[in-house]
Parts: sequence; structure tokens; C-alpha cells
Amino acid sequence: MRQLSSKSHTTGTKMKLLARNLSRSTTEQELRTLFSEHGTVKECTLVLDQETGKSKGFAFVEMPNETEAKQALSSLHETRVAKNKIRVKIAQ
Repeated sequence: MRQLSSKSHTTGTKMKLLARNLSRSTTEQELRTLFSEHGTVKECTLVLDQETGKSKGFAFVEMPNETEAKQALSSLHETRVAKNKIRVKIAQ
């Protein structure tokens, strides 16, 4: 009979978040600053249109601490950033 560990396998692991419905004027640095208010940001990638170089309105934010990432998700989901109500979820 296998004994299950009471320790969560996800505690302290990194988490990648998807931020959507961003204003086309929102910059990668603004996003990094916004998410950094809730913890350490390892990587922030604003997705750009290859032809125009302009934002496609979404970004990926990787945070090395799962607890901080979940705090950022719950605090920032459906908040207004540059007049847009952004949506934040765990990236698949």
C-alpha cells in the first residue's frame, strides 16, 4: 500500500500566468511592474504582432513562487489597467 505524502507537490513551484485583454499601449515593463507588486517576476513576455510590432493584447508572466502567483492572479483578475479590464488566469 502506497503512502501519500501530505506535502503538496506544487508548493513553491513556479507558475506561468496569462494576462489577456490588455490595452495595445500597455508595455512589458508596465506589466512586470504591476505583477511585481505581488511577488517576484522571473519572466514577462508581451506577445507582439510580427508584421506590425504592436501588442496583440496578451502576455505571459512567469513567477517562481506559486503562492505569489496565485496572489497576483486573484488581485489582478478583472482589474482595470489602461482603461481595459484585464483577465488573468493560469497559462495552459
